[in-house]
Amino acid sequence: MIYNSIIDTIGNTPIVRLKNVTKGIAGTVLAKVEYFNPGNSTKDRMALKMIEDAEKAGLLKPGGTIIEGTSGNTGMGLALTAVAKGYKCIFTMADKQSQEKINILRAVGAEVIVCPTNVEPDDPRSYYSIARKLNKEIPNSIYPNQYDNPSNAKAHYETTGPEIWTQTAGKITHYVATVGTGGSMCGTARYLKEQNPSLVAIGIDTYGSVFKKYKETGVFDKNEIYPYLTEGFGEDILPKNVDFDVIDLFIKVTDKDGAIAARRLAREEGLFVGWSSGSALHGAMEYAKENLKKDDVMVILLPDHGTRYLNKVYNDMWMKDHGFLEERTYGTAREIIARRNGKDGLHTVSKHSTIGETIRIMNKEGVDQLPVVEGNEFVGSVTTSALIEKIINDPSIKDKSVGEIMDNPMQVVALDSTLDVLSSLLNKNNKALLVRDEQDKAHIITQHDILKAMTM
Repeated sequence: MIYNSIIDTIGNTPIVRLKNVTKGIAGTVLAKVEYFNPGNSTKDRMALKMIEDAEKAGLLKPGGTIIEGTSGNTGMGLALTAVAKGYKCIFTMADKQSQEKINILRAVGAEVIVCPTNVEPDDPRSYYSIARKLNKEIPNSIYPNQYDNPSNAKAHYETTGPEIWTQTAGKITHYVATVGTGGSMCGTARYLKEQNPSLVAIGIDTYGSVFKKYKETGVFDKNEIYPYLTEGFGEDILPKNVDFDVIDLFIKVTDKDGAIAARRLAREEGLFVGWSSGSALHGAMEYAKENLKKDDVMVILLPDHGTRYLNKVYNDMWMKDHGFLEERTYGTAREIIARRNGKDGLHTVSKHSTIGETIRIMNKEGVDQLPVVEGNEFVGSVTTSALIEKIINDPSIKDKSVGEIMDNPMQVVALDSTLDVLSSLLNKNNKALLVRDEQDKAHIITQHDILKAMTM
């Protein structure tokens, strides 16, 4: 068959039986291998759908510009579509994304703007905000907004779901996918549940993302949000494409477990997949160990290709430096806290306290930095060095409230963050970090804590 353009090859990806990574698991475990799409990811499906629907609605005209915030894969799908249809592309990306993703997008003619990761979604520097701003400024441009655009989930409802149903001859009982924008999970799951209402849809989340707790409690808990390394899924927002009604449960997977599982798929199954694919496998196996029965058929969506992660997951030195390989082990925030034997006693200061009161607390407790609180929320931070500088410039500020001069809140990090990850986050702007334990109690991690742990 001869295709008119590369985008005509999107979809109809194969399903492969997993044999080696599933030893000891009852039932049949299959992988929907999405890197067979021309852009090497499942995002090709919804990228094409969003553009075609925008064209039908008259929102995108010849010679127009496509502007999108992306973790890389959606950008690739949009870029291929743009090449085939004659559009320009501008993509905003968070700076945690791999260099390979940035290089690939530029290779297909897209302009890429890299934005900071650790800012609020509505911060003007975030990749969401920059994309929206550019859309307003550039004539004949569209911002597809994959997070809230219904064409995203619709693409998977119309293609991925029917493909899986046909390929398994309607025998599928469990569907597993990572959840980011929500399209590949919820569009697919909605179709499959219409065919088989008893089908179990399992969403894979990451530590640092809000999805799992929101599903279980209905509460959007900002305390669940902190930096993580895994790319392509998990969110600090609630995209409209995430339909929690079609997701039966969430399983959280650590950065390390996802990376190791991705490497296992490459070495044991010959599937050279991305980091989030490893996370999907690990979460699926955690569920399958206790719940999958002999006659069950589980399909795991593997979203993208390993070429996106050559300098990370498939780089032994990077893996060792992050404590992800056994050859080199690191302590963690959890171990730092455990060694304190409950004697760490996090000291805080109220946003409404005066600078003078804050200095007295610092002197009494012998600390160089304090988190600033308002109720149960961490809203800022103060350090002795910053206070000294401010008092020298204006001695009268001692009677002002902390809220008037405080710096940004300390970053909250995962309990199992390794020492190298913790140390990389500490700099002149972040003098200390916060971490919450399983009982939701907050603890502080300082540079001294990390130095002490490294010498033990």
